[in-house]
Amino acid sequence: MNDLAGRHIVLGLTGGIACYKAAELCRGFVKEGATVQVVMTEASEQFITPVTMQALSGRTVYTSQWDPREPNNMPHINLSRQADAIVIAPCSADFMARLVHGRADELLSLMCLARPIAQVPLLIAPAMNREMWAHPATQRNMAQLAADGATILGVGSGFQACGETGDGRMLEPEELLEDIVAFFQPKVLSGRKVVITAGPTFEALDPIRGITNHSSGKMGFAIARAAREAGADVAIVAGPVSVPTPRGVRRVDVKSARDMLAATQAEVPQADIFIAAAAVADWRPVTESDQKIKKDGSGSAPTVAFTENPDILATVAKGERARSGALFCVGFAAESHDLVKHAKAKRERKDIPLLVGNIGPLTFGQDDNQMLLVDAQGTTELPRASKIACARRLVAEIARRLPRT
Repeated sequence: MNDLAGRHIVLGLTGGIACYKAAELCRGFVKEGATVQVVMTEASEQFITPVTMQALSGRTVYTSQWDPREPNNMPHINLSRQADAIVIAPCSADFMARLVHGRADELLSLMCLARPIAQVPLLIAPAMNREMWAHPATQRNMAQLAADGATILGVGSGFQACGETGDGRMLEPEELLEDIVAFFQPKVLSGRKVVITAGPTFEALDPIRGITNHSSGKMGFAIARAAREAGADVAIVAGPVSVPTPRGVRRVDVKSARDMLAATQAEVPQADIFIAAAAVADWRPVTESDQKIKKDGSGSAPTVAFTENPDILATVAKGERARSGALFCVGFAAESHDLVKHAKAKRERKDIPLLVGNIGPLTFGQDDNQMLLVDAQGTTELPRASKIACARRLVAEIARRLPRT
């Protein structure tokens, strides 16, 4: 799946050492299916060559307003009208100031000024020294650009080329790519708060061993990303997984089912949507040894007694906010067989409006999934797709079912 398929992006480069990151960003756009037209300022050519950007974009780079390739000598008009977005990365402090004051004495700033504001969004990835970033003039300029309709993509923090450390670094290419993909997604959950559980739980036998399952957490994290792309404020309560946290998502790490329940109960009072995607262990050992359980040489295994874990989804679904309709609850059912039968029964037993079923062994640890949606009207089988594609479809289905506010 190419997240930017059919999109045409004008990528503008201004003067700054972060131009080296623009090369990887350009490559990322192309890999995601976009066509990319690079426009460079004279200052940016001190840091990276047009030849490099031409090789990565597959298109001749524009550097001058007086480019003879344009029959009407108006590249500032022609290039901006073709774009789905103009992305300035890196955007220097000087170029931000130019944009604020409407200066247009070279191609890139002229193109930004001439673009149809309602049709061609402007996305800015600042890059500068920490003192330049913190300066009141820069902060005023950034606020004015946002007020004028530009999208400020933020900055990173860390070691800078000048040798100092702090805020002002351009975000990494993969971070910018994730933010720009999110920018184009429909904002169907704007203003909503979403809480998601993801991954397995780990129920300790002793300090070394425990009981868990094969869930990787990928589906829950894909839903978190999709919900954030849709404009939601997202918190994910994650069992022990190594999946990276999506941009803009707040993560709460837990281990056991009881830990997950406590963290979830702390989050849902302010939530509009609760999605229980975690594969929570149904049982835990009655007692946890404080030392490793050792073999005694007899050949006999120790006897372990189990007790049932709390049902997180049922607990939340029985709460006052869920029963009043203020909290929309979505459950997951990972089954090994008879999916439709078990998924229907689980939805009715939990008394929730929507349940997502799948065959666990076919999805645990995989990058794709096939989902069955179960609600009061029946079942809908969705085609197998990548987990992020499934997550976006699920988010759209949830948004469609939410009460109007």
